[in-house]
Amino acid sequence: MMTDLYSNALTELLIEKSDDFIGIYDLEDERFVRINKAGVRMLGFSSEQALLDDPIRSRSLRTQPLEGEHRTSLIERLIRAGQHEETAQIGRQNGQSFWGQLIMSAFTAHDRSYALIRLIDQGRLHQAERDLEHSVRRYEAIFSNATIGIVVCDARGQIVSVNQLAEHLFGYAPGELLSLTIERLVPTAVSSYHEKLRQSFNAHPQVRAMGHNRDLHAQRKDGSVFPVEISLSYFQLEEELYVVAYIIDITFKKEAERQLLAHRDHIERLNAELEQKVADRTHALMNTLDQLEQSKDELARALEAERELGELKSRFVAMASHEFRTPLTAVLTSATLIEKYTLGDQQEKRQKHIDRIRSSVNHLNDILEEFLSVGRLEEGKIDANPSRVDISQLVTETVGDMLGMLKPQQTIQTELACSQPIWIDPSLLRKILVNLLSNAVKYSGPGSVVTVRAACTGGQLALAITDQGIGISKDDQEHLFERFFRAKNVTNIAGTGLGLHIVGRYVELMHGQVSLQSELNLGTTVTLILPYEDHPLD
Repeated sequence: MMTDLYSNALTELLIEKSDDFIGIYDLEDERFVRINKAGVRMLGFSSEQALLDDPIRSRSLRTQPLEGEHRTSLIERLIRAGQHEETAQIGRQNGQSFWGQLIMSAFTAHDRSYALIRLIDQGRLHQAERDLEHSVRRYEAIFSNATIGIVVCDARGQIVSVNQLAEHLFGYAPGELLSLTIERLVPTAVSSYHEKLRQSFNAHPQVRAMGHNRDLHAQRKDGSVFPVEISLSYFQLEEELYVVAYIIDITFKKEAERQLLAHRDHIERLNAELEQKVADRTHALMNTLDQLEQSKDELARALEAERELGELKSRFVAMASHEFRTPLTAVLTSATLIEKYTLGDQQEKRQKHIDRIRSSVNHLNDILEEFLSVGRLEEGKIDANPSRVDISQLVTETVGDMLGMLKPQQTIQTELACSQPIWIDPSLLRKILVNLLSNAVKYSGPGSVVTVRAACTGGQLALAITDQGIGISKDDQEHLFERFFRAKNVTNIAGTGLGLHIVGRYVELMHGQVSLQSELNLGTTVTLILPYEDHPLD
């Protein structure tokens, strides 16, 4: 009798050509009588008959099958309503489970009740939702909890996003700023002039600091003004320009400068008084002059440190605004598009955007890991721990791990001349190799060759990585090992400017030396000289 239900050629085509699980369920016998090939594969069975013979899965797809009154109640509701839909945990033959959407439709054939059951695997969608949630949490940690005020507005000056510190700085309640324009945060006397400056920035957007050689002020909700430092960045989303302002309240800094000037005036008055008493207080005058000299040196060092801190901060803001903006924009765009692909035949489009979200999240993780490595180095939490290492094996394994990031026809060749194991820190050496190989692959084109040479002689490991990439100018080479520094010819290639800085610090921990030779468009060679110890084999 059941043969008549699905012998029709159109029914056979609809069932067997589907990528989802489709089965016919006898509601009276409470078991499946037909399951398509896609359903058999989804549940991990070798054949349809093996599945139909299984005492558990032939009766229920759930990890925890419904029993007794619950099963009877579901069947009655299905027959009465004609269809039923829910999401449940589905069990495979090997004991694993996944989330699936069950779509049930009741029908009658030959005076007997059946159900057409369709199962859609939602495991990858759940994973993408979890990855997206993690990415949003990282975004909240970076944006909402930042220790500087951040305001985002569109090309018309309408504020579209602010973090908590910005609301606190300007004295607004949460969400209150989103109904205002950026000119409301500018002193009334210069708001019209600021509007012209905003239009000029929209025409030629660039990452830069505001108010060069000028004092900047912002206006709170109550009309009071306060001194600020502002850096600007921008990004485009769906062909619309958005401007990001990073705002720092420098009231205390200005007060410190005022006190510093007052202190300087006081010192000058003190010098004048001391000169009048030089005859009878020569000894006291010399001591005071020594103290003044020390104060001058301390002030010079403090000003130099402030200047270096300002430069470092500017580099970080410029880097972070670019490196975080790109993956976050990709995540937002892909998440929006995923919502639109709700049909079963759009899985390929959903998967493309899921992969894009995963790639963006991994990119953010890599950036955060570099920040953490620099922090641990600065805090002195990383030490060199030598152990017995086979250099040829370590280099070969590391090169193997890098193959996945190679461009088309790009290869890595090795020339290794270390026949005996040596004592050196394998963890630091592997991280150095990964960093240098990543740079060599990233800055070289398809079809290029990256060469790794290693030689162990005279208690020293000589390691050289050579690429055929874009090279580095002479002017940039002297700054390459500084934090957040990036060469002028790589501004359009993703990077944090921390890689070579970390390599340099690791080489210092291993008491070695690092050097670099490069020519523009001719490639780069980075050479390491690392001392090692020869220990007899146990």
